[in-house]
Amino acid sequence: MKKRFRTIKKLTHAHQPSSTPEPTPPLPYASKGLKVKAFLTDSFMLVMPIMYVVFYLVMGGREGFAQHKALGWLYILVPLVITQTLFMIKTAQTPGYRAYNLTLIDLATGEKPTPFIILFRNLSAVLSLLTLFGWVMMFFRNDSKTLHDLLSNTAVIVSPPKP
Repeated sequence: MKKRFRTIKKLTHAHQPSSTPEPTPPLPYASKGLKVKAFLTDSFMLVMPIMYVVFYLVMGGREGFAQHKALGWLYILVPLVITQTLFMIKTAQTPGYRAYNLTLIDLATGEKPTPFIILFRNLSAVLSLLTLFGWVMMFFRNDSKTLHDLLSNTAVIVSPPKP
């Protein structure tokens, strides 16, 4: 009985180990809703205290802030970037991320990003905030990445449950 070439090829390849690696499961990217909730939590836990100190202790009230808005925002954003960077260097989470079980990872390694990448991401987040485009783009992407995630090659994922 004559065997077809296709059948012989299947039989010979069935006994050989596969050279293609197993596909990796997709990352559990954080949803848009969780990211917004974490952002709002961080706004109240980190930004509001910094704003209070800048408004009333550094600038002498709302009038002082209104006269020197650029300097006032610099006084707010620098401590915010430093604070968020320190939180993320320690645990790859801000208080908002921790509240909603989110973690920042480096896409190249799948681990916590290096301090330089975290600092770059947080500085890029200021750019995203100033343009608003960087934050809005997450609503048009399936993986919910923002501009600063794309620039730093990071992702916010749902943390695996702790044993």
